[in-house]
Amino acid sequence: MGRVSDQRGDERGDQPEGGRPLAILAALGANVGIAIVKFVAFLLSGSSSMLAEAVHSLADSGNQLLLLLGGRRARRAADPAHPFGYGRERYIYAFVVAIILFSVGGVFSIFEGIEKVQSASHYVRPELWWLPIAVLLASAVLEGTSLRTGMRESRSHKGSGTWVQFIRRAKNPELPAVLLEDVAALTGLIFALIGVTLSLITGNGIFDAAGSIAIGALLVTVAIVLGTEVKSLLVGEGATEGELRAIEQAVLAGGETDRIIHLRTLYLGPEELLVAAKIAMPPERSLADAARATDVIEGRIRAAVPVAHLIYLEPDVYRP
Repeated sequence: MGRVSDQRGDERGDQPEGGRPLAILAALGANVGIAIVKFVAFLLSGSSSMLAEAVHSLADSGNQLLLLLGGRRARRAADPAHPFGYGRERYIYAFVVAIILFSVGGVFSIFEGIEKVQSASHYVRPELWWLPIAVLLASAVLEGTSLRTGMRESRSHKGSGTWVQFIRRAKNPELPAVLLEDVAALTGLIFALIGVTLSLITGNGIFDAAGSIAIGALLVTVAIVLGTEVKSLLVGEGATEGELRAIEQAVLAGGETDRIIHLRTLYLGPEELLVAAKIAMPPERSLADAARATDVIEGRIRAAVPVAHLIYLEPDVYRP
């Protein structure tokens, strides 16, 4: 006999605050404006690093649009073809962000830098020395604001762990993606600023080209990190150690059962956890009594781990 409890909201509109797009919208607004200004600055100054940064910001803008689209599509209600819903689409779109857009931006920047290294005639126009520097400094301010918004949105999910642990363990793919983008953007701006400044001081465009190559290498590295983490979510991750302990304690707390025969969990989406367990009950217990006992256990599990939206409990007799 199995008991299932499913508490999905209409059109999945009751998702917790992890699905809020504030951090994504802040990053999108910053990157669209920055990309336009960087492209103009590149056309006027001829800076290779500025072109790499412009493509980087354009790619980031596409990233945010994809994350917003993934969040919207994930909110569709379950149907016969997808009985567990569409929550994992958020992982799909985050994976596309990591592998395609980040990598495309990175490969383009590396190619642009190598091509400029081979071009002895490439220089940053000295008469417009102030333009790329002013754009890079202004971009750093906007990217810093976006990063601060992303960190503020992520703190409630991060808990007491470090930011690295948050990136590695987060079930919500959007916030780690935005944080990694913003950190990469700020680091890339530093590379670009160093490259442009050295080119202006020395009159040698190779430093500007090297800045473009460094930005590309940075983007490829971030793509690998984010892609690896999202791949783990796509394959299927279970509850965290803390959530597993909370579920086990909730099952055993009331005395309805004295043993969990086996327990399996799986994240169907960033804020939807499936819990399946076979629990031991006395063989003389009636069917009605077992049903009431499982209802009580389900309630405790949901209270202990609110993201446990779908719960399967199977009463059984323990046979060593």
